[in-house]
Formats: sequence, C-alpha cells, structure tokens
Amino acid sequence: MNAELSFPPLLTGRAVAGDPFAAAIQAAQDGCDAGLVLYDPVSPDLQAALVLAPEVSLAEAAVMLPLAGVALQNAVGSVAPPEVALQLGWSGKVHVNGATAGQLRMVAPKGDRNSPPDWMVIGLSLRFVSNDIDGGQNPDETALHAEGCGDLMPLDVLESWSRHLLTQLHIWEQDGIAPLHREYSGLVFGMGDAIDQSGHSGTFLGLDEQLGILVKTGEGTRLVPLTDLLETP
Repeated sequence: MNAELSFPPLLTGRAVAGDPFAAAIQAAQDGCDAGLVLYDPVSPDLQAALVLAPEVSLAEAAVMLPLAGVALQNAVGSVAPPEVALQLGWSGKVHVNGATAGQLRMVAPKGDRNSPPDWMVIGLSLRFVSNDIDGGQNPDETALHAEGCGDLMPLDVLESWSRHLLTQLHIWEQDGIAPLHREYSGLVFGMGDAIDQSGHSGTFLGLDEQLGILVKTGEGTRLVPLTDLLETP
C-alpha cells in the first residue's frame, strides 16, 4: 500500500508504526509543528491523529472534536453510496447506519479551561473491515465494507478528511460556531434517547450553543460541556 499521501497546505502527513494517537501525543509534547497528521499506513482500518495548537481557550477549542466529526461525515458522504448514513455520537463515537464503526478522541494538557492549551491532539479510528471472524454479527457494531463501501480505502478517506477538516476550520474561524452547530445538530446520534454521560443519567435533550450536551435528569436539566470529553496525557 502506498503510504505517500497528498495533504492540503498547512497539514503535513507522516506514516508511523503502531498507534498514531499515542505517537501524536508524544510529538506534541516534543514540540512538533501544528498540522502534523500521523497515520498507520498498513492497518486495514483508518487509524490517524492530528496535532493542533489552538489560539483560543480550551473551552472553545473543545469544539475541535465535533468539527473533526463533521469533516469525517463530509469526507465519507462525498464518496460513499447514498444509502450509507454516518452519524456522530456526542462522546466521539462514529455510527454508520446506526451501528458503531469508529471513535474520535481529543487530548490536551491539563490546564485552565479559560486559557489556550499548548497543544491538542484529535484521534480518529474508523473500522473498514469487520474483525468478527466467527461469522457472528454484533448488531451494535459494523464496518464500512459491511455497509456497501467495499471500494473505499482508509488512506483515501484520510486524505479527504484532511481537506474537509481544513474547510471546516476555515468556516469556524471566519463565521464562528453557528455553521458548525447547524451541521453537527443534523448529524448527532441518539437525540431523545437515554444517555449516561459524565455521571449524568437521563435523556439527551439537545445541545447548547457551545455544543455541550443537555441531559434531562430526575433533578432537572444538566449541561455537560465538551471539555468533559477531554483526555489528559
């Protein structure tokens, strides 16, 4: 498989052996330039991570998780058959035709949520090939090749994701969060369903203006901000 990919300006790709998410965290800690995309060139699935250097507060920068998800939906939607529906779980899960097919993650150094972080890493995993070798099928999990996307290859989707990611970043920088809120709201998975998020069990009512989740509990409505999804190295 050809690991030499074409990335848009401002992004630089590098193939790595092993876990790109862990490698990206190490690279960020070592002071690499923002815009570095690390990826596994031999995995049958898409395994990649992006290093960012946000210039806004950590609370604002946390929207990079749903932004990366919208870019992924745009990338897959542009090449997948029309019957393939990709939705985004608020916690970062990627759903294809209602079943889990991947995960988005974000990590940043622990610090003041009102200050810009030194760096942030967004991790992406997307399953292309089912790993269920006994022939059984878990209805809650799927892979792109099992959903009519047999012609899609992980590195092609990675290239497309990187381009759509820059487009979404440009829109966010120019027009604020409103366009992202509108698009993400139409893609979010499980609205109206029962949810257990950050210790709050209840009903997923919707999103606030910063894409935090509103959960109706027996004690009222709670807001769980996106910063609750941040991992620390």
